[in-house]
Order: sequence, then structure tokens, then C-alpha cells
Amino acid sequence: MKSLRWSRHRRTAADLPDDVLTAAWQSVSLLLEYPYAETAQQFPAIRDVAAQLPSDIGDPLMTFLDYAATVPLPDLQADYVDTFDVTRKCSLHLTYFSSGDTRRRGVALVEFKQAYRRAGVELADGNGELPDFLPVLLEFGAFTSRDTAWKLLNDHRVGVELLHRALARRESRWLPVLDALRVTLPSLGEDDEVALAALIAAGPPSEDVGIDTSPYGVDPRLNPRPVPIEFGRPSTGVS
Repeated sequence: MKSLRWSRHRRTAADLPDDVLTAAWQSVSLLLEYPYAETAQQFPAIRDVAAQLPSDIGDPLMTFLDYAATVPLPDLQADYVDTFDVTRKCSLHLTYFSSGDTRRRGVALVEFKQAYRRAGVELADGNGELPDFLPVLLEFGAFTSRDTAWKLLNDHRVGVELLHRALARRESRWLPVLDALRVTLPSLGEDDEVALAALIAAGPPSEDVGIDTSPYGVDPRLNPRPVPIEFGRPSTGVS
């Protein structure tokens, strides 16, 4: 497939105040993580924070939390696996949408890893999420480097849109979480729309020989699964 040139001409900084963006990105990051019991225990705290966010961000988060409060945890976990781990079109790994299972994806993952390194976070090889895992990127942006995360999210803005559309087609319960994230990001540019249409028509690139992504483990500081994040409220400063 011919390489698509995605837009680099959107706004260069977020319009939201730092405290709002931090709270929004951390909330979305936690809600897009696998719902371990430790994560689910933080849902009430996330609800408190969401109530302080602008309504176009907070209300969708509340919608998901309302659903999660009515579902037994094993059912929520099964729904998560069926949505994000089984359905490739709902992948939370952003480079999949632009590079598919090709050698080029290996290069894209290295670019993520190098971007984290320039921001002072070294990604260790080993077991863990890949550096393009959306919850990892959002947590990184919330607490380490907003500018670096903003650039990576903009570089993969079409991937975020493809994920959103795939969740919409499934009528997924996680769709409102993506709705909240999209509010924090710029709208698609004209060349983004062209790239989006091409990827919808053809799907992600593919090749006969896959890549081994196992060396791209994430530093434990960036992987929220082993140790739940301490999610406080007024510490966000949102009012």
C-alpha cells in the first residue's frame, strides 16, 4: 500500500488548561485499561473527577461509569476482551492503524520509544504493553510530557478516529470514553479525511512476513496494570 501522508497542520497545542487535560487524559487512560479489580475500585474517584470536567468531556465518562456500575466485574472484563483484544479493528495500539502487521510498524514503535526517551522515560525491553498502547500514551501525556504525547496523538489522529468508528459500529459501551478523548484533540484535517477514507476502504497495510514486537516492552512506570495509579480529586485543580 502506498504510504499515506497524514496531516501535520492542526493546532500545535491543546486548547484546554493543563489541569483539565491532565484529568481528562488520566481518566480516559484508566477507563481504557483492562478492568482489573484494582482499576474498578478507582471508578468512584474517576466519577468525582469527571463531575468537575467540562460537560462535553465529563458527561461521556459518566455514561460509561454508569454502565460499569451495573455490570458484574467478570462481565465487564469479558466485554473488554471481546472488544479490544479479539476485534483487531478496535485495537488500542495506534501504530496498527497506519502500519498494520508490517515491518514498517517496527519502525513506528521505535519512534514512540525514542519520543519517550527524549522526554526522560526509558522503555525497558521485556513484558509489558507496547509503547503505542493508547492508555500508556495518555498516562505519559498526563504526567510526563504533554507536548510529546500531543505530537504522537496528532501523528496518529486518524488511528484514533478509526478506533472511534469501529467502536461506534459495534455500539460498544466504551464509545463514550473515546468521545471524551476526541474532545481533547483537534478535528481531522482535509488530508486526514483522505487518509481515513483510504484506510476504511483498504484496511491497515499487510504483508506476508510479520514483525516481532516483543522487544518493545514498556517501563513499569508507564504500565498502569501492575500498580494502580493513585487518582486524587482536587489535586487536578479542576473546578
